[in-house]
Amino acid sequence: MIDIKKLRDDFENTAAQLARRGVEVEKLEKAKGLDAKRRALVGETEALKAKRNAASKEIGKIAKEGGDIAAAKEEMRKVGDRIAEIDRELAEVDKDLRETLLMIPNIPAPEIPTGMDSSANVVVRKVGDWHERDFKILDHMTVGEKLGIFDFPRGVKLTGTGFPIILGQGAKLQRALIQYMLDVHCREQGYTEMLPPFVVNSESMTGTGQLPKFAEDLYHCPIDDFWLIPTAEVPVTNYYRDDILNVKDLPIKLTAYTPCFRREAGSAGKMTRGMLRVHQFDKVEMVNFVHPDTSFQQLEILVKEAEAILTGLGLHFRVLQLCSGDMGFSAAKCYDLELWAPGEEQWLEVSSCSCFTDYQARRLNCRFKDTDGKTKFVHTLNGSGVALPRLMVALLEQCQNADGSVTIPEVLRPYMNGQEKLLPVK
Repeated sequence: MIDIKKLRDDFENTAAQLARRGVEVEKLEKAKGLDAKRRALVGETEALKAKRNAASKEIGKIAKEGGDIAAAKEEMRKVGDRIAEIDRELAEVDKDLRETLLMIPNIPAPEIPTGMDSSANVVVRKVGDWHERDFKILDHMTVGEKLGIFDFPRGVKLTGTGFPIILGQGAKLQRALIQYMLDVHCREQGYTEMLPPFVVNSESMTGTGQLPKFAEDLYHCPIDDFWLIPTAEVPVTNYYRDDILNVKDLPIKLTAYTPCFRREAGSAGKMTRGMLRVHQFDKVEMVNFVHPDTSFQQLEILVKEAEAILTGLGLHFRVLQLCSGDMGFSAAKCYDLELWAPGEEQWLEVSSCSCFTDYQARRLNCRFKDTDGKTKFVHTLNGSGVALPRLMVALLEQCQNADGSVTIPEVLRPYMNGQEKLLPVK
């Protein structure tokens, strides 16, 4: 969540920055008002407690001297009642203030473009070349059928729409991609691999910003109050919830493969064909815990680390800087990596790399002891390295051959026993 001091001490500027994300000033005024009420109540209760402490000594002194203490005791009873009343009020105000702050997104970095939707995003660079083929490129569903690697109808039978089944050489390719990504991150980029739980509690979902705002997009198991994770970002980032890290250990870089589960409420009709938008998918995630002085520099490194995956596969992609209104709720600055899918004739997002500044850390209570001896909130970053469904789509279409086969990128062949192509089934 944002630092309440920004609303308390720099309200107009903070409101102007959050207006770039479409945040109404009334919500910020509510938070500021609750904060003022809270501080007034705290001040009053501290004054009353000081008065009670002083009076207790005086009452003891009068009683020792044989004086009448009835009136003084009655006054202190009223003071005690008021303190108890303030404690109840304070608990309610604290609850309201926290709930209000949890619904306010992160403050966007000043240098990012202003806009309310993807039309204001900026293409930073394109990587790799794409040359038109002298044959018609089939979309991923058609070529996947020829290869015998997808079974969407039986996925619907087993679970429902958006839960595809990947078969045979397709499943083998998917497994190879996961292993390749983890190896690059760990062997070449200095990450430590983690295998986290695939379900988490509500505190974890709140810590990374999925709750309470995005509850309808998540799968919830109410009996145990567990949530299926929408991304490995949730368990991996919460690994250090309520911890105080050593500055000497920063940056900490963790990576994890997990399945991911998203209800995608309200997304009906939006890119729902085949593998374009599914409710269960595989993804490799990178999470960084860094010193506040280096977080935006580390974001540029993180983007390059995600790019290395796609470059190694020899795929054509572009990098976008997202505008203020198109970023994720918790992000202060974000880049998307999009692969070109020639069969679909569109760009497909396969990674979002975000710097959250101290926004998640405040929710997580994740801090570090700096060299000056002060305890500060760490900065967190995350990026996908990368999501598999649309990567699979782009790979099947970009690496497609005229005979319906698909050339396997060279870096994947060691993971596939030297296999060079996915071949149509007879």
